[in-house]
Amino acid sequence: MDVTVTVNGEVEHLDVEPRRTLADALREDLGLTGTHLGCEHGVCGACTVLVDGEPVRACLMFAVQADGCAVTTVEGLERDGVLHPVQEAFVAHHGLQCGFCTPGMLLTAVHLLATHTDADRETIRAELAGTICRCTGYRGIVDAVEAAFRER
Repeated sequence: MDVTVTVNGEVEHLDVEPRRTLADALREDLGLTGTHLGCEHGVCGACTVLVDGEPVRACLMFAVQADGCAVTTVEGLERDGVLHPVQEAFVAHHGLQCGFCTPGMLLTAVHLLATHTDADRETIRAELAGTICRCTGYRGIVDAVEAAFRER
């Protein structure tokens, strides 16, 4: 099937099988390997991307479902060599360890900042709960998101 999707601001035309997931299309067809595959059952959150601004598990969404949509991956957060403020906060507050959960955490945090004027630690934890950190680095991650709210 022919699919047209805007990925990180670039219009992409893909020819995909109907059963191909968005995660596989991003990783294998477009070379955007920042979308990590963990459980491939929608549980871990590592594959989270933004589709039309909303967090989506790319392992559960078919690429054909993204036809006509705007998709943001972790690669799309940086602009002209400048990290997104959430990425900067993750660096400053040690919000990354092994990095496996980082793309999902970052995109979930970007959505959180876009949809909330402020958030306390409890809200941040609740919003990030769908992405599992294997290294138990949640404190640094929550610190980073909290700092991103303060810095904006």
